[in-house]
Parts: sequence; C-alpha cells; structure tokens
Amino acid sequence: MDRLTHSLDRRIVIQAEPETVFRFFTGSERWARWWGAGSTIDARPGGKMLIRHPNGVEVSGDILEIDAPRRIVFTYGYASGQPIPPGASRVTIWLEPHPRGTALSLTHEFAEESVRDQHIQGWRFQLSLFANAVADEVNARAAETVDGWFAAWSAGDESERRQALAAVAAHGIRFSDRFSAIAGIEEAVAHIGAAQRFMPKMRLERRGDVRHCQGVVLADWAAVGADGQSRGSGTNVFMLGPDGLIEAVTGFWK
Repeated sequence: MDRLTHSLDRRIVIQAEPETVFRFFTGSERWARWWGAGSTIDARPGGKMLIRHPNGVEVSGDILEIDAPRRIVFTYGYASGQPIPPGASRVTIWLEPHPRGTALSLTHEFAEESVRDQHIQGWRFQLSLFANAVADEVNARAAETVDGWFAAWSAGDESERRQALAAVAAHGIRFSDRFSAIAGIEEAVAHIGAAQRFMPKMRLERRGDVRHCQGVVLADWAAVGADGQSRGSGTNVFMLGPDGLIEAVTGFWK
C-alpha cells in the first residue's frame, strides 16, 4: 500500500445504540441493506468484504481490525482497478455513544488527493443510506407505536391510559397542536381525560400507512364519533428516540 497522505472525514449521528449500529458491519444481510444486493462481509481480521453497488460497480477489501462495538478498519479498492485497485486505500469507522444514539466517525485514507475528492459525495450519500437502514430496523414497529398513541386517547380509565402511554412514549413526552402544549406522561394522561369529557366517545384512528425517515414518522388520522362518522382529520409528526419510544408529537388539523 502506498503512503496514504490524503484523507476525508465524515461524522454523523445515528438514532440507535452502538451495538445496534455495529451489527451492520458484522453480517452480510445487514451489510447489503446499505451497500446493495450481493454485498458481503466476513467480519474478522483477514476476512473479506465485497460491495456490489446497484449500478454493478464492485469494491473489495480486507478486514484489518475489528473491535465490536467500537471500531472496524478495512482496505478499499475497485475490482476494475479504477480509480484505485483493491488494497489501495483504508477506511476506519469509529462508533461512540451519543445522547441521540451513536456518533459515527469515518476516515478514508488515500494516496492521491484527486481520488480522495472523488469519494467525498459518495460517502456523504452512502452514510445517509446507512443511517436510514439502521433507523428502519430500530423503528420497524413504528406503525404499532403510532397506533398505541392513538389508542391511548380512547382509554377511559386513567391507569389504563397511563399504561398505554408508557408503552409507546418517553416519560418526558411533548405534545403540541392547536389545543395542546404539554410535557410529560402525567400531563398527557390528564389532558386526554379532559378531551374525553368535552368530546365523549370520540376516538382517533390512523388512516393509511405511516411514513418514516430516520426517527421521524408522519401519520394521517381521523377523529371518529360514536356513530362512526369523522368529526375531523389531520396529520401527526412523531419524533422517535433511539429506543423507538415517542419523544414528541406535533398535530396538524386539516
């Protein structure tokens, strides 16, 4: 390997615990989720990794170091030999705990500045795909979580309501809409109880599939009366934490 005197650095925060993030470096099924079908990795020193991009471009390398769940180091080069052959550059990825989940730092070292510059946007894009792949796994049950929030609004018993909210929401849950500016499960319990007194037998129902991106979930809803007729509708924006629990909800009425 030539002297690697040029490097690019990237740092992103992923809403998942380091152990969860690192799993995407240690098994081919998850590795392929963010690189492309047919990509593989043998996660041990001396093991091989293969990246098969959707456009057919292939990258290969050797695993140099692995220290779960903190660091992985591997060589990186193209099967075609252009712009660099296999073994001609080195990638190091570090993971550190972060209040929002995991801070991922990446350094890719090259022998030539021009080759380094060709990879800047590639890593910007690829790590964005990676963040989404991890978030999609962590929040695979986002629809159920959203449904649990809506169901809590129909729970007439206070203890039942509290239990329903605790199953899907963080203790400091924040909720805001045209009629709400509250924080904490206890306030939510009381606020929902008040809403039930003013709108008896009203329930909230999700309409359509949820839309999820990196811990942010959009869900359309309808407020349905006892006669089954809609009394209003809107969209909620849910902010999920690294543990998949709802940290904040903002409601928009149509």
